[in-house]
Amino acid sequence: VQLQASGGGLVQPGGSLRLSCDASGFTLDYYAVGWFRQAPGKEREAVSCINSRDGNTYYADSVKGRFTISRDNAKNTVYLRMNSLKPEDTAVYYCAALTFIRAVDLEHYRRRPSLWDYWGQGTQVTVSS
Repeated sequence: VQLQASGGGLVQPGGSLRLSCDASGFTLDYYAVGWFRQAPGKEREAVSCINSRDGNTYYADSVKGRFTISRDNAKNTVYLRMNSLKPEDTAVYYCAALTFIRAVDLEHYRRRPSLWDYWGQGTQVTVSS
């Protein structure tokens, strides 16, 4: 069972990146998937989540209108498209999976990253000129 996050890199302010979260050993059909980020000296925070059952999404206020989460169940992959990137978006980005049973209360779990079931290894996003 593994989640693999990729797609990070160095980008100038205003630029774009697309992160991918690939699952192996299990199917994401039965999981909500979240993207979290952690900047140095800060707590890990939920950036965006997508539910498996109804496709409902969550975005942190700081990324609304700039980031888009999507899933391709056929590829067992979830994406995070990040546009209009800002220096304050600089962080290590992680993807995580939460079983659909608990994802009924996604609002509760997005605030508690330690309770998610599986985690990817993280990918660095640096926004700098």
